[in-house]
Amino acid sequence: MQITSGNKAAIALAIGSMILLLSLLVFFLEDLGVAVLFAMPIGFAFVFYLFGHPRRALIAALISSFIAIGVIRYAGDVPLGLTVDLFLVMALIIAFFHRTLETEFSRLNNGLMWGAAIWMLYCTAELFNPEAVSTMAWVYAIRGLALYMVLAVPITLLYANKVEDLDRFIKIILVFSVLAAIWGLKQFYFGPDFAETAWLNEGKNRTTHVLFGELRVFSFFSDAGQFGSGIAQSGVIATVIALGPFSKRTRILAVIGALLFYLLMILSGTRGSLIVPVAGMLVYLFASRNFKLLAAGLLVMGATFMFLKYTSVANDIYQVRRMRTALDPNDASLQVRLANRVIIRDYLKDKPFGGGIGTSGSWGERFSPGTLLAETPNDGWYVRVRAETGVVGLYLHVGILIYIGIVGLYKAMKTKDDKLRQKLLALLAGYAGIAASSYGNPLLGQIPTGIILYMSWAYLFMAEDLDKQLSTTDPNNPIS
Repeated sequence: MQITSGNKAAIALAIGSMILLLSLLVFFLEDLGVAVLFAMPIGFAFVFYLFGHPRRALIAALISSFIAIGVIRYAGDVPLGLTVDLFLVMALIIAFFHRTLETEFSRLNNGLMWGAAIWMLYCTAELFNPEAVSTMAWVYAIRGLALYMVLAVPITLLYANKVEDLDRFIKIILVFSVLAAIWGLKQFYFGPDFAETAWLNEGKNRTTHVLFGELRVFSFFSDAGQFGSGIAQSGVIATVIALGPFSKRTRILAVIGALLFYLLMILSGTRGSLIVPVAGMLVYLFASRNFKLLAAGLLVMGATFMFLKYTSVANDIYQVRRMRTALDPNDASLQVRLANRVIIRDYLKDKPFGGGIGTSGSWGERFSPGTLLAETPNDGWYVRVRAETGVVGLYLHVGILIYIGIVGLYKAMKTKDDKLRQKLLALLAGYAGIAASSYGNPLLGQIPTGIILYMSWAYLFMAEDLDKQLSTTDPNNPIS
């Protein structure tokens, strides 16, 4: 391109404006401005890297879903929680403007995509629910309830649909779970640091995370409940990998990871997380069709139940005592939860479409304080869905989840490649565990659990295509 005098003037003006902007940045923000100045080249390089392929933005969203909430504790009021939304939207923008990218939209014509679209349409219709008191509450709450699903599923189907993408996905889950476990051990043995202590002192956090002088480990997740069930999900995935037809090194590392994850599950003090490995491994053992393995698994589960329910061994360890209360039907905490559910159920008797999205839980406390749904803890994902979208929304949502589980199981079991089938069953077992545990904790739409599940669903529905890739090529499989 020939540089004319007009172009020279425009370039000079742009450079001058940039210099002025950077000077003002340093002048007004002082040390922070200097830090931003040095960080800008890294930021530009990162954005340039992301624009190479939509898959990169999807990976950034997955990684961000692990660490964003933890980083917020140190960054103050910086809205880092929106980075997941940002990266998912960026993936769509990159795909739209990428000139050499071939998009096979036929990949979206499946039951998973239709289910995600129907659920999003229903949640959008909730904007017109006469019971809803705040549109802004919908804007915030819709993200975990439906938006992440309707964004992550198609991006995975269209742009992260190779076997190497599946392997990378599993590795990211396990690597960041190890980091979360190490951070949790740091909290347990050395105590929370200044930022985590400040977080504990906010609102009800200390009363729910320090019980009888014992810290419930929460790592860099949103809370101990989310951490306990999330790390248990990783434990299930690692366990299934350890039982698969992989190399000895891979299986040994998976066993070590699984033991570490289950230890942190216990240290989190999250009683509801116990159902994650139980439900997850039951699904895997059924799908494996290995009756010897099924019998051994049931024996281990039965022995664990007997140990917790009918013995007092290790009762001097707080975490063991707390796990035992999960099997006590007369536990005071359980009775409070059941009473709250009765209150919500009675309130919703004449409200088939619920109270509106964002009217319960933390968003309800923020945008509609003083209302019954905001003041009554829902203590569970399905209770939250019913409270906000009504019995109609609950049946629709649970129906979609069951459909995904059944189809995912069928597709995984039909997979011919042994290693691929094991990886898909690992993701399916993790999903089953979280789906079961979500009855007692609002897990399913939280990060990173939600993003992991939505991408897992996509890979389960792509099982046949992934199988075909392996039948025509012999890739150097990272998880081998």
